Amino acid sequence: MQQNYPKHYCGVFGIFGHPNAAELTYYGLYALQHRGQESAGIVTCHDGRFFKHHGMGLVSQVFNPRLLHDLVGNMAIGHTRYSTTGTSNLRNAQPLTVDCTRGQIAIAHNGNLTNAAQLRDELENHGLVFQTSVDSEIIIMMLAQPSLNGVENTLVQTLRRIEGAYSLIIMTEKELIGARDPFGFRPLALGRVNGSWVLASESVALDQIQAEFVRDVEPGEIIIINEKGLVSLQAFPEHKRRAFCIFEYVYFARPDSNIGGRSVYDVRKEMGRQLAREHPVQADLVIPVPDSGVCAALGYSEQSGIPFEMAFIRNHYVGRSFLQPSQLIRDFDVRVKLNLIASLVKDKRVVIVDDSIVRGTTCKARVKTLKEAGAREVHVLVSCPPHMNPCVYGIDFPDRSKLMAANHSVDEIRRYLNADSLYYLSQAGMVKATGWPKESFCMACYDGNYPVPNDPVLDKHIIEHRRRHAQTLGEAVEKDNEQIKLLQL
Repeated sequence: MQQNYPKHYCGVFGIFGHPNAAELTYYGLYALQHRGQESAGIVTCHDGRFFKHHGMGLVSQVFNPRLLHDLVGNMAIGHTRYSTTGTSNLRNAQPLTVDCTRGQIAIAHNGNLTNAAQLRDELENHGLVFQTSVDSEIIIMMLAQPSLNGVENTLVQTLRRIEGAYSLIIMTEKELIGARDPFGFRPLALGRVNGSWVLASESVALDQIQAEFVRDVEPGEIIIINEKGLVSLQAFPEHKRRAFCIFEYVYFARPDSNIGGRSVYDVRKEMGRQLAREHPVQADLVIPVPDSGVCAALGYSEQSGIPFEMAFIRNHYVGRSFLQPSQLIRDFDVRVKLNLIASLVKDKRVVIVDDSIVRGTTCKARVKTLKEAGAREVHVLVSCPPHMNPCVYGIDFPDRSKLMAANHSVDEIRRYLNADSLYYLSQAGMVKATGWPKESFCMACYDGNYPVPNDPVLDKHIIEHRRRHAQTLGEAVEKDNEQIKLLQL
């Protein structure tokens, strides 16, 4: 079944100076599983030698005690991925590694580069051969070059050449390095556990290994960790514009994470309260779409005084269907993930709260289920504004033609959903709930203002370039996919 919720690019994790680096990285990735479910990988370093394992599937499916035991070393980086760029196959699984004149380098990357095609063309023209179709390989290839365009290459120079969104964790034979782009699109947290330093996409990964949260890595900051300790430097001292992805607060980050000094749980509850202030509805019951709509629904219930019930119960053991996507199977997949306690909604006026509507097909199924169970009215409230534009910075929002709100009015969407009413949180209300000014965020998917210039013609060029590159890897990809099928039997 086609996924109707947006998907993130990945989660990254790194640790320096711990005898159980691989095991802690495993648990860190486990906590970041929500950021990517297609592949996972860990690279460790012991006495200047890299040890690596990666595979397709969830973290718990890719690793086992024997594999973790073989990943020796007191330094490690890990990655869990969903493919927004590059095809879904084992060759594209991260962390990526390279052995070059500078030594061994491994990289884990969260985000998308907006100038990927130009950089790839430039590197290929210098004779470099790429083995994957992901942006991350461009970064590691650039880092591996002793010089760029005749000038001695440094990490800072490499970061200044790449554009777009990136939170990086890089491992060399002696150092662990963390870096964020100057806009700060994607989160990156710094922590400590038993004297060891930790970097992770979200603070929840630090909680998982009982590490102390130290602070967020600043936009444009480079953190270098080695035997001498930690050094921080600013690669973009003149850059002042910030553009943290506000959808991290709305949907992607786990509610038990803290980002930018704010509890994600509290922000989402406040979005629900703000939604109730903007759109009061006469109803008997507030119910969430689990799990992502729970916080906002609680806030809506508290602000409105309408009782809250967990009428939809989520099946946490649902995997991908192996059956062909007939309409019967699509309907089954929608229903098997959430089951309704019909007695709670019969003859009731129901407010159903969700965090977003992207394509609309899943929400339509929820409304249908509620009305079939006897709900007298179904009011759909969304704790973010309508999604009007695609994301080019690492979230799998489709092009405008597949975004419901970009092509239909609110009333047209309401009629499609067969809801009695439909309301979205305003942009101002969403920003207010975070406690930060609007200038702190990237809100391009809502307002079309892309912090890094976005040229649709260039986007088309990038897509075509990746397609051509993917075709050159066709035989290797087919071989990888056959291996995956054998592993799934």
